[in-house]
Amino acid sequence: MLTNINLTDIEVCYKVFTREVVRRLKIKSRRFGVEPEITAKIARMKLNGKRLRIYETGISYDGRTYGEGKKIGWKDALSAIIHIIRFRLMD
Repeated sequence: MLTNINLTDIEVCYKVFTREVVRRLKIKSRRFGVEPEITAKIARMKLNGKRLRIYETGISYDGRTYGEGKKIGWKDALSAIIHIIRFRLMD
């Protein structure tokens, strides 16, 4: 959404970058805003005149239930959308 990339889940917490990319990232968000911010900034970042590519690979995990302490809800989804818009269009 707004970044011209198609990812199935940006909030899985597994990301790999080169040192040069990490040095250029200036993260401002907290909580669930971090994932959309990183994705939006990487989506528009250029290195040596070329846009960076984002690759997605499958992982295996067992998600927590609400009874086990799952804490993400609709407010976090709304926050993620706001962060995507903010960092894609304004920052």
